[in-house]
Amino acid sequence: MDPAPRDLAPPLERLVVTAALWVLLLGFAGAVIAWLGAWVPLVGLLTAVIAAALAWRLSGLLPRPGRTPLRPAPAAALVVGVLAVTVWTGVTHSEQVMPRRDSASYLQATIYLAETGMRPVAIDPETIGGPQRLADEGLTLESPAFYETGSPQDPTVQPQFMPGPALVYSLPWWAGGATPTLWAPAVLGGLALLAIGLLVARTVAPWAAPVASMLVGVCFPWLHTSRSTYSEPLAGLTLAAGFLALTLLARAADEPHTSQDPRVLRRSGTTTSQNPRVLRGSGAWAGAAVLAGALVGGTSIVRIDALRETMLLIPVAAALLARGRGWGRHLLVGAIGTTLAGFAVAGAMSWRYLGEIGASLVPLVGLVVLMSLLCWWLLRRSRRGWSLPVAVTLRLPAALVALVVLVGAGLSLRPLVMTVRQDPRDPGAMYVARMQAELGLPVDGGRTYAEHSVDWLAWWVGPAALVIALVVLAGLWRALGTWWAKGGPLPSWGPALVVTTGSTLLTLWRPGITPDHPWADRRLLVALPLAIVLAVAGAVWAGRWAGARHGRAIGGAVLAVALAVTAVPTALATWPHRTERVEDGGLAAARTYCDALAPGDVVLAVDDWAVNHWTQITRGMCGVPSIATTGRLRDDPQQVRAAAERLDERVRERGGRLLLVAHRERASLDDIGATDVRTVLDTTLMEDPHVLTTRPERLDPLHLTVWTGRVAR
Repeated sequence: MDPAPRDLAPPLERLVVTAALWVLLLGFAGAVIAWLGAWVPLVGLLTAVIAAALAWRLSGLLPRPGRTPLRPAPAAALVVGVLAVTVWTGVTHSEQVMPRRDSASYLQATIYLAETGMRPVAIDPETIGGPQRLADEGLTLESPAFYETGSPQDPTVQPQFMPGPALVYSLPWWAGGATPTLWAPAVLGGLALLAIGLLVARTVAPWAAPVASMLVGVCFPWLHTSRSTYSEPLAGLTLAAGFLALTLLARAADEPHTSQDPRVLRRSGTTTSQNPRVLRGSGAWAGAAVLAGALVGGTSIVRIDALRETMLLIPVAAALLARGRGWGRHLLVGAIGTTLAGFAVAGAMSWRYLGEIGASLVPLVGLVVLMSLLCWWLLRRSRRGWSLPVAVTLRLPAALVALVVLVGAGLSLRPLVMTVRQDPRDPGAMYVARMQAELGLPVDGGRTYAEHSVDWLAWWVGPAALVIALVVLAGLWRALGTWWAKGGPLPSWGPALVVTTGSTLLTLWRPGITPDHPWADRRLLVALPLAIVLAVAGAVWAGRWAGARHGRAIGGAVLAVALAVTAVPTALATWPHRTERVEDGGLAAARTYCDALAPGDVVLAVDDWAVNHWTQITRGMCGVPSIATTGRLRDDPQQVRAAAERLDERVRERGGRLLLVAHRERASLDDIGATDVRTVLDTTLMEDPHVLTTRPERLDPLHLTVWTGRVAR
């Protein structure tokens, strides 16, 4: 008898699930500690170690299906490929330091948390001229991505986004400062790629895993976010690990009992002689189901819009329960529990952010409630014997194929029949209008360009790959319809496919982001990997079909051509960005600026660029108190001068001295009568381009000039 093939997937699967669980445990525990003001290096390190041990223990619940082993050769190719992409991503990491993009906002939040140990950060009003200064109209602690909260007597600064990324990134900041912190997204993105590869190995073919993971890794939007301290690398890891755990669970729970993990059966009190159908409805897989749901729902600690994926698990769980898979209930418990925990953290630590995105969040919450009630009602009716009419059930597979094709074609053709707009008075619309004027486009700031969301996908993987992906997707949904109509084993990829398809559809219909590329391409976190994986699966299956009919040589040729349809456009689209480092030199610029500040200085940012670029850097990286002027105050230079004189007097009474900072132009200081005006920074970086209707191909120059001055006395 031949020995069983060696399967290297389980240790790798446990590695990525452990890493994802560690992110969530660290995020939730660290949020409580930071809220108490105790997130210091020793406490953070202990929390990280405890979270890692607990994550490793919990990852033991991961099922081990018996089919499709990952043998040493494809496993080595997968690991080497992921390492290569990770190193390339890390070597070309960005240095986005000024809060012009969300990545820099996350970095500044990380630094502020690491240096102060708390979130939100309490400000001593005596360091900024006393509480009277904040009571003055026109002076604020607020700057982009950092809100002023509290009262003039007890002010605080609340970072904008969820605390998970700052908590995770604060560990490498403590360990070695900027360099390991800026490498961290590449490592996290690499772990996410490994999870995607393992998912492909289990559902498509072992040798498809390295191909799919590398294509996702070199696809520019994924590469771009993994080069910077965005939340996407963390969300990519937790979601990919969650989908992997869900797929392993679906496969193991529907396999014959002989291939089930006996450790899980023993823990549940179930013997291996029991009928596998009984096992599917029992609590044998409760722990694994809670684990999978928690990974998907817990993504809310790093990105609040993970509510979308939790919402999509509701119909998945309802369908599972309707077909006798009792673990669907535990899946929902894990997802809802961690999602609610994420919203609780947001309510305590990011409530201003929740209010800011309320226009997008409230409809999503309403959709969650509506979907929950509908699924509950249908499930109750199903338990009372109701089911779809036989004629509908028999036609369901073909109907799903038609629906997938029609929706895909409809989204692609939207630009011909629709122009999506938003309120032209929205700040994002005003920004779009300025970009349109600069790019020579018709000025219509209300445009969101959402009707072109499929074009955004085609920019990076090519239209042919999207066609292949759509055909494969239609075939997979046909298989799901057949399972629902005829029963039998649950397709292991089914639950994850439902969630990723729904997430992609919602994203393509309403990206919900300023259409400034490549920034807007972050919204394709789920859509692009799904399209690439489907295209790779189509290539593999086409190669198998051709090989079975016409021989291995023809099959290999078909496989190579089908893969090239995706790989070549993806590589060509990424090629112009292969060595770019966005805002390289940003750290040196920040250090130069900080070196120009003297002990006892209190900085007042007097123009909009100074407020946007330097207020939080001054406070967080330089460790110097800073205040910003509001837009209404800046409209009148004489009012700025009067406010600066009053603030300078208060600061001097407390032993300090006010330093005026301008970035837009020297006239910002000259107009308010500043003295001792100096140029403290004059450099040029290369930043991401700002384009609306074309694929970004290059970096654009960003000239930085900072002037400082003193109040005339």
